[in-house]
Amino acid sequence: MNLHTLDLTVVAIYAVVLLVLAQWVSREKAGHEKDSSDYFLAGRNLPWWAIGASLIAANISAEQIIGMSGSAYVMGIAIAAYEWMAAITLVIVGKWLLPVFLKHEIYTMPQFLEQRFDHRVRNVMATFWLGIYVFVNLTSILWLGALAVNTVTGIDLTYSMMGLAGFAIAYSLYGGLKAVALTDIIQVTLLVLGGILIAIISLNEVSGGQGTLAGFGILMEKLPGHFDLIFTKDSPHYADLPGISVLVGGMWIMNLSYWGFNQYIIQRALAAKSTQEAQKGIMFAAFLKMLMPLIIVLPGVAAVILAPDLNPSDKAYPTVMNLLPVGILGLVFAALIAAIVSSLASMMNSISTIFTMDLYRHFAAGEKTEKQLVTIGRRVSLSAMTIALIIAKPLLGQFEQAFQYIQEFTGLFTPGVCALFLLGFFWKKTTANGALATAIGSAVFSVAFKLGWPALPFIDRVGLVFLLSVCVGIAVSAIQGAEEHPDAIDYADVDTSTTTGFNVSAMVVLLMLAGLYTTWW
Repeated sequence: MNLHTLDLTVVAIYAVVLLVLAQWVSREKAGHEKDSSDYFLAGRNLPWWAIGASLIAANISAEQIIGMSGSAYVMGIAIAAYEWMAAITLVIVGKWLLPVFLKHEIYTMPQFLEQRFDHRVRNVMATFWLGIYVFVNLTSILWLGALAVNTVTGIDLTYSMMGLAGFAIAYSLYGGLKAVALTDIIQVTLLVLGGILIAIISLNEVSGGQGTLAGFGILMEKLPGHFDLIFTKDSPHYADLPGISVLVGGMWIMNLSYWGFNQYIIQRALAAKSTQEAQKGIMFAAFLKMLMPLIIVLPGVAAVILAPDLNPSDKAYPTVMNLLPVGILGLVFAALIAAIVSSLASMMNSISTIFTMDLYRHFAAGEKTEKQLVTIGRRVSLSAMTIALIIAKPLLGQFEQAFQYIQEFTGLFTPGVCALFLLGFFWKKTTANGALATAIGSAVFSVAFKLGWPALPFIDRVGLVFLLSVCVGIAVSAIQGAEEHPDAIDYADVDTSTTTGFNVSAMVVLLMLAGLYTTWW
């Protein structure tokens, strides 16, 4: 056990405060019983700061902190492209995609697909997302989180997973999205403060106590290859981040699919008070994404100097944590736990929302009361967590870099998701059959390229499969002799205007990204 009494006290205080606050914000007024809107969308009343904080808290979890830091240990700051490109993607989502979803007042992404196409598309995509969320996302968060807890404390991996799962259930099961989103400001504050502390201390350790700037200079001097943002074809890491494709290729598809069409993420914005409030929250999240590599990636690079013989590399972040002094370690460990349990709770809520509102509500016999919908949602959350606990270790225990596994696996399906939504948004003649062909074609093309062209970098494969999937959707719709779909989106009826503050902030993010890539091209 590497945590001292003071560290454990800090962690315990965090846990108690979070549990108490979650129950307090989840309380209902006298005479009001929690309904499906309250449980799944926080009563559609979230403020911008809760939306932005919750977007980051849901996104930044063990798979980012542990997995991305492990990848930084191997390939350097280039892995930060996932964070920085996401900031630009959030601007696009806030400007052009989110207003459409809010106009339709939907609960879930499959519900939107039913409105635009038909119930078959909803059912197929709801089932797909449930499988991905349970068997990839929830399990990876649990496994990588447990790996971190085990490295820092020595607690057995199984018990670590059970503890994280129990904590997430305790603070989120009753209150639903409201409990998660309104407490995420604490989670993100801890995450940012703890992450900055570990970055400062690890760089100071690299410099032998000469300061963080000196430590950063030593990293650049001793590990110049770890500061390449764009890999050339002769790089051993080209297959993971294939050169210029990071900026103009398949990563755009990955990011648009994740930030724009992913229930797990977009659900917070769907719960906003208004479109402008949601856009302010999204811009807040974009600035936080620009900051994340300082918190996640730099400690992984510093670990190359501080612990050069790590195996597996996913132990980079927890190993650096062990260098922290008493008390500070407890704060940073609490921040890590905060990120993990927030993502677990968010994933549980999204799984229960899709199952309840897209499958149970339509297929279960009889009328469903609001109380029944909330009850089913809670039961589904518990069931999903139980399944994840059982399969996490057998599924992920053998991977060296779990973050790359996650990106590789989701990359098999996300081109079709992105193509499906973009066709539904921007081509009025897309039919339901065309939409289904797009989704199915994506999986077929991805597997075919994976088996038949294994040397093709997966980000390039994502871009290529996206283009082919769009072609399939257009071809099938055209063969049907499709005319404009009666439920097609008319952008003339959608208010995509943004405030001056949003526009200026978007320009600042773009200039920051340009500066980073100009400096470390």
